Amino acid sequence: MTDPAAKPSRKQKANAYPWYSPRIWHGMRFRPWIRLLARHRFHCHPLRVTMAGIITGFTAFNSAAYRVQLALHGKKIAEADPKSPMVFIVGHWRSGTTYLHELMSVDEAFTSPTTMQCFGPCEFLLMGDFVSRWMNFIMPDKRPMDNMKVGWSKPQEDEFALVAMGVPSPYYRMAFPDHDFDGTEYLDMEGISPEEQQQWRETLDLFIRMVTLQRDKPVILKSPTHTGRIGFLSEMYPDARFIHIARNPLEIFASTERLWQTMDEVQSLQHPKNPKYRQYIFECFDKMYGAYFRDVDKFDAAHLYETRYEDIVADPVGEIEKMYGALSLGDFEKVRPQLEAATAESRSFVRNKHEMEDELAAEIYRRWKPYFDRYGYAADGTLLEESPKAE
Repeated sequence: MTDPAAKPSRKQKANAYPWYSPRIWHGMRFRPWIRLLARHRFHCHPLRVTMAGIITGFTAFNSAAYRVQLALHGKKIAEADPKSPMVFIVGHWRSGTTYLHELMSVDEAFTSPTTMQCFGPCEFLLMGDFVSRWMNFIMPDKRPMDNMKVGWSKPQEDEFALVAMGVPSPYYRMAFPDHDFDGTEYLDMEGISPEEQQQWRETLDLFIRMVTLQRDKPVILKSPTHTGRIGFLSEMYPDARFIHIARNPLEIFASTERLWQTMDEVQSLQHPKNPKYRQYIFECFDKMYGAYFRDVDKFDAAHLYETRYEDIVADPVGEIEKMYGALSLGDFEKVRPQLEAATAESRSFVRNKHEMEDELAAEIYRRWKPYFDRYGYAADGTLLEESPKAE
């Protein structure tokens, strides 16, 4: 029988993303950018060579700006003390991490990295306010893969900052999607040297300190790539809190397939011919949740809370109130009015709809059954009546 993961994906077009809008590579420093190109032997599609050349110019500027930023602010950055409780929102791509991040970011007692900080970590202390105020016209209206709004001041995923600052990432795959999967070892931090692990830790900590220097508050970070890293992160920040969000696995798979297609259309230096999206999704899941399930039960309930996207959508204010109580995140009543206003606005959000062949759905259930069982999903993705781990 043919492996459904080997079948080609349905082509799905990205939302409009102008040529002049920033790609994640625009924020990189010069040397990491050139190393990425060289590792893939500069195999850029002829129609993407101009984009690669423009990005190269930006990376040279970023490297110079980074030196200036450290020269001017290096001492203050080193002295910046990340505040507790730091919060990490984790979960598979397309499970609702962005939605939860945006809701929680309305709490003024916390701060969240912005798109400017994550796309431009090399210079945001120098010119972030200017870009955020005057350069919104270069941003698209929506993200490539869905209908969520974007903007320089919106909460953003810190993995993009790590890419820009020079540590390898699973997101390297998007640059050359027709080549072997790149950076997946950083999903579970296994198979990399102690020196590389230390570089990753130091880079993340440097970024958090820079964000703290700009806004001296506990930071809420969100990144699906952190899901399998919770053990590493809890060692770095023993007082950190973790929120894991689960979602119908069939929806996750279909939506993630669309995610990589649309992100490659926007971010790739190639025109993908055979990117093997389904194999990539399965491989990433195995790494992420192999590590997550290994470590999750070592956490006590005061440091890790598991929820479901469906529960948040059904009662966002009530579910976030439970998180605040379980994780001791502060006085929830102070943030209730802002959350009620934010959730009222989000009710008009139009979600993508997905279709899936029965053979692929059966394969997802077979491979991801521990996830289905832990978070209370039936084989067809519907919610079971009880889900002890999600309560």
